[in-house]
Amino acid sequence: MTLRSWFATPIYAAPLQPRGGERLRADLEDECRRLRDFDAAGRRWSARHYPGGYTSYDLGGRSLQLTDLWVNIMPPTAAHSLHLHPLSCISGTYYVATPPGCPGLKFEDPRLDRFMAAPPRKASAPPARRTHVTYPATAGSVILFESWLRHEVVTNRVDAERISISFNFNWV
Repeated sequence: MTLRSWFATPIYAAPLQPRGGERLRADLEDECRRLRDFDAAGRRWSARHYPGGYTSYDLGGRSLQLTDLWVNIMPPTAAHSLHLHPLSCISGTYYVATPPGCPGLKFEDPRLDRFMAAPPRKASAPPARRTHVTYPATAGSVILFESWLRHEVVTNRVDAERISISFNFNWV
């Protein structure tokens, strides 16, 4: 018998640039906060849908193009509940400011709702066998994943803001 992996879900995570990203992140951090202060519509939307946090939505032949881009600022106690990105193909996040201990990006096994009678999984299970996997939020890194993959950011329990810029690509 041969063991094979089927229905694998690739996720890409790496530094956006090998060095010199500190200045870019500092400039982006300032710009993200200025955008939040300027964006009254985004603050109203966030008050209803992202309590305690702020998210901007800049909605802007067929080719893969950046279609959406938004800023996420997560102060202490803010969380971004489990969701996916409909009408998109590839989604991602670039981490601007990630204070030590801030939450990463938690992904859910897309087959989870079909595991009604599955054997329990041990905490020591290899990553490919876990029901959830969390990628750490690391300043200067980018993470890309297929938009249908459900994900969340759990409650920020550190006394500092976690700032990221998220985006979607779609066929247009």
